[in-house]
Amino acid sequence: MTLKDIAFRNLKRRKSKAAFVLVGLMIGVSAVVAFISLVEALTQDINHKLEEYGANILIVPKTENLSLTYGGLTIGGVSFDMQEIRQEDLGKIKDIKNSKNVAAVGPMLLGGVDIKDRKVLLAGMDFKVSQFLRPWWIVKGAIPEKDGVLLGSEAARVLGLGQGKHIRVNGRELVVSGVLDSTGSQDDQIIFTRLETAQSILGKEGRISMAEVAALCAGCPIEEMVKQLSEILPGANVMAIKQVVQSRMETLDHFRKASYLLSGVVALVGGLVVLVTMMGSVRERTAEIGIFRAIGYRRSHVMQIILLEAAVVAALAGVLGYLVGLGATKLALPFFTTSHSVAVPLDPFLAGAAFALALVLGLVASLYPALLAARLDPNEALRAL
Repeated sequence: MTLKDIAFRNLKRRKSKAAFVLVGLMIGVSAVVAFISLVEALTQDINHKLEEYGANILIVPKTENLSLTYGGLTIGGVSFDMQEIRQEDLGKIKDIKNSKNVAAVGPMLLGGVDIKDRKVLLAGMDFKVSQFLRPWWIVKGAIPEKDGVLLGSEAARVLGLGQGKHIRVNGRELVVSGVLDSTGSQDDQIIFTRLETAQSILGKEGRISMAEVAALCAGCPIEEMVKQLSEILPGANVMAIKQVVQSRMETLDHFRKASYLLSGVVALVGGLVVLVTMMGSVRERTAEIGIFRAIGYRRSHVMQIILLEAAVVAALAGVLGYLVGLGATKLALPFFTTSHSVAVPLDPFLAGAAFALALVLGLVASLYPALLAARLDPNEALRAL
């Protein structure tokens, strides 16, 4: 009879003890897997949403005069009477080191106009990149053509205008091609038109008030890109928009640290369960171990039997723990995010790590009981018969 046969027979005879060790280890491993999988899923969700926030870098002229609040941000010195950025300078952006991380560049010209005896902010922009810079826009109607305008919801309400209506701006006849659904931002109070149309109306051909840059920022170096843009545009202020994204990432980082701490505590508890159970198992088998020693089994043989039993149970706990942890993550995920696009796929690396964790915990926790079993005096052990 081999040592392996002895180990398996002992497990069959002591099913309750083996099951207790199995459950203890499985709970520890599944908790670790659930915490890590949940953090990774939420990170994936936020990385995906980062690209949906639109512009995350602003380029505005340098000035020490007036300021403009736009999109909920107070940005330095934009005045309608000051010098603007030359539109052609934006072509230099493709020459920066991280140009591949730039998803879109949206030049914008801002100017005040009079419509129906009201002062309104007119914004000229490139609608071709609006899907990158403002993916949350919902347009009722159509994107404006050369002589068209798109009204923010509040602007449409105050001016009493709707799709198909005509307005005169600085002597130019324009048609309302669409109205934006409410966005909860300053966009609701603005009239949008094509950049070239706004430049013609405001008499500022070839000039822009600001530019918005959307970077593919799941892992792009935003701060480094700001530095690179500042170098090629010395006459402009370049700044990163962090807003809610930064706070969410900080919250997620705290959650990650807390999950690692909890994972360590749960894993430690699982190891203690194995230790206590194996210690009890060794005490129950004192006579059996004495017989093994009396018929010629060495101390190393006794240790191998104990550790082999622990390894078999730990291996099974690793597999089951990973599957249970993955299931727990899928059940818990809806409580942390409303996004339906977040997936919790099978991760071979995490599966391997869970298996290794269970195996290490089981063997380390069983090492002391195995040493005690190996050190038993055969004579003393046989007296227990």
